[in-house]
Amino acid sequence: MQRRAEHRNALWRIVESPLFTGVIIAVIVANAVVLGLQTYPGLERDHGDLLDLVNEIFLGVFVVELAVRFAAYGRRPLDFFRGGWNIFDLVVVGAAFVPGLRENTTLLRLARLARVVRVVRLLPDLRLLLTAVVRSLPPLFSMVVLTALVLFVYGMIGWLLFADALPERWGNIGEAMLTLFVMLTLENFPQYMERGMEIHPWSWLYFVTFILIAAFMVLNVLIGIVLNSMEEAREIERRRALDIDDGDGGDVQLAPVAERIQILRAALDELEQELAEPRRRT
Repeated sequence: MQRRAEHRNALWRIVESPLFTGVIIAVIVANAVVLGLQTYPGLERDHGDLLDLVNEIFLGVFVVELAVRFAAYGRRPLDFFRGGWNIFDLVVVGAAFVPGLRENTTLLRLARLARVVRVVRLLPDLRLLLTAVVRSLPPLFSMVVLTALVLFVYGMIGWLLFADALPERWGNIGEAMLTLFVMLTLENFPQYMERGMEIHPWSWLYFVTFILIAAFMVLNVLIGIVLNSMEEAREIERRRALDIDDGDGGDVQLAPVAERIQILRAALDELEQELAEPRRRT
């Protein structure tokens, strides 16, 4: 049992080592290069068989990688399926073995292209950004609803003010909302405001309040959502880094805690002895 645990721990250290990660990233980049070369008709015509063989070699490397990652969980192999990135890797690599896929060139190339996306899993900073983007989707939906509401209200006001004079921009609610959406980027904003002030001199109030409420408010809310999602993603990655599971009941994770408890107990014993000595003297 001890030999099996040592072997499992060694596999885990290999999987988590920078060298192993670097090799897999290099293979993914090489796979991306080969996929790019296959887009050139001349290279595909002259060296298509060789490029396909190289792709098959890359697939074999990814299969071995998955097997090593799976074996690293030791006596708790089901824990492999608890990781979302493990499931993603399994689906992406296993897609190449789906019956009938190899006969469809388009699907086969899409499956090969999906393997390149696995680089996200191996680069912590990129994984952090992706996690932040995913966690920001629910609050972003509320922001989209708020933005649509602001665009609709201001679009109706703009339609009432400028529809007759500028029908190409404000002729209906759809055109008005599209114009306001472009204004959110501050693209040609001075021109829009000048044209509006030619129709109604006080319409600057309409444009300025829209920029202050819509553009700046939406931008600040978006930045706040992204920053909050980044903090949550960092916390998730920090917990993932601390949650080291070697497949043996979490011994690797609990060992440092047990050592600290022993140190604290020894310190408490020494403190009790020091406090007891003056009492004995008196």
